[in-house]
Amino acid sequence: MVPGVHKGEGGSPYRYSHKIYNLHRFHIIMNPFQEEIVNQLFKATNIPKSQIALSLETPPEPHLGDFSFPCFQLAKELKKSPVDIASSIIIKLKPSRLIERIEQKQAYINFFISTKALAESTLKEILKNKKYGKTKTKPKKIVIEYPSPNTNKPLHLGHVRNILIGQSLSSILKFQGHKVFQVNLNNDRGIHICKSMLAYQLFGNQQKPNKKSDHFVGDFYVKFSQESANNPNLETQAQELLIKWESKDKQTRALWKLMNSWALLGFKETYKKLNLKFNKQYYESQIYNSSLPLIKKALSKGIFEKDEKGNIVADLSKYNLGKKVVLRADGTSIYLTQDIALAQIKESNFHPDLSIYVVASEQEYHFQVLFKILSMLNIKTKNLHHLSYGMVYLPEGRMKSREGNVVDADDLINEVISLASTIIKEKHQKLPKKELETRSRIIGLAALRFFILKFDPKHDFIYNPKESLSFEGETGPYLLYTYARIQSILKKTKLPQKASYTNLEEPIEKQLILQLSKFPSTIKEAEEKYKLSLIASYLINLSKTFNQLYHELPVLQSDKETKAARLHLIKAVSSVLASGLSLLGIETLNEM
Repeated sequence: MVPGVHKGEGGSPYRYSHKIYNLHRFHIIMNPFQEEIVNQLFKATNIPKSQIALSLETPPEPHLGDFSFPCFQLAKELKKSPVDIASSIIIKLKPSRLIERIEQKQAYINFFISTKALAESTLKEILKNKKYGKTKTKPKKIVIEYPSPNTNKPLHLGHVRNILIGQSLSSILKFQGHKVFQVNLNNDRGIHICKSMLAYQLFGNQQKPNKKSDHFVGDFYVKFSQESANNPNLETQAQELLIKWESKDKQTRALWKLMNSWALLGFKETYKKLNLKFNKQYYESQIYNSSLPLIKKALSKGIFEKDEKGNIVADLSKYNLGKKVVLRADGTSIYLTQDIALAQIKESNFHPDLSIYVVASEQEYHFQVLFKILSMLNIKTKNLHHLSYGMVYLPEGRMKSREGNVVDADDLINEVISLASTIIKEKHQKLPKKELETRSRIIGLAALRFFILKFDPKHDFIYNPKESLSFEGETGPYLLYTYARIQSILKKTKLPQKASYTNLEEPIEKQLILQLSKFPSTIKEAEEKYKLSLIASYLINLSKTFNQLYHELPVLQSDKETKAARLHLIKAVSSVLASGLSLLGIETLNEM
């Protein structure tokens, strides 16, 4: 019996399983075919299995094999040409039940896996296992903190990227068996909040919201910026208002409570549109001064010091992080003050094995400082990770909240849904209103989610709503259309209980099955590298291959045995598509 492959239910010798090798902090997930290749190469070369697994490549063309082992890396050590090394290795390898043939192409050893074995192991597992793609892992308690908005303005496109990253990562981690706690910090105090408050005091005339309440609050933040450009004294007044807030001045606190409630109510509506729910919400106003005793104790012990202005600072020069203020001279707190407190609180609330902060790349220095200070203060936290993501630009340039040049999250969501509705009405002029609204919402949000998540989190990009709604190319609607196309085929016939996969002989069929077999390793890599874009790319490639098969081969018009096998194949594709889309927070449609 080949290692990693055991006899499953019903006598099948190919129950799908995965072998996991550690390599540094990541894992290499291997199916039985890769494991067979690794075992043979290990016996032939004595190279560590983890290194062999890492070296395996996918050839650019199917006629070059399904997996390839390059021999260039052995040339220096063995003092032979890579071609000669490949020749000396291949004579020690042999085909097996899982490996159909092995060929040398110059310095590469190419492996062709058995289509029958591949189909047996992959399709049967997908069709019976609703959790196909989940790999064995040690469950962890993980806290993910996002989107942490300021309560002086509505959520914007940048927050949408933050939310979609946090949601999708949470889904992937839950899928893999981890206990995930999604938490949100509302930054509801500070100088930025006081600027909106001051503008309302001066220009609001005590009016109540005449639009969505968080947008109403945001108008006054923009108003402050506009007015302070001609009246610098407003900056001083805002600082004075902050001091009043921290001294618990009743009038100041009453205004803060009112405007804060407006902002939070608006956020709640936006979260509902994106189906966002939290396990716990924190408020900066409730925790900002919790770390003051700890900070003052650290000052008395010489861990912190005072600068010439009287600020309490952490000297991180030896870590190339400079000096960082942790508490202002006037006693007012900064983001770092409350982040120290929140780290303690989250540890007490959840005792997590891992704590992830989803925050834009602009704050990379902040988190380097925070993690170092938490270590200096000997605060008991385990693994801390800043999931940094890049900027989202408009075709006109960068968003600037203070200038009002932003794409508000609500406007963006409404726009993509409206655009989707227009496209659908062109195709289905007599669609019932309720069905039109449902399809428009699902397609519009699929377009938005996929367009954002298909980019590596670290990359900046320009958001284009119309491009995201295309039914062609790398888009959410394209994936939904592919899924719906499969459902249309399956709707016309009954799925056979059994099928002989020996009938799946075409190269495109094997290519599709091979892609299905790589779904578990894709999820694992996305989990460990926090790269949701890997799943997005996988789904696009899977859909493209299916659509190629759809145009090249008949399904319903095939002979009985071939039809049964192909129906099983496309059913497996639809299952994996639905699962992958779900991990990205995207609903499916049976009809477009």
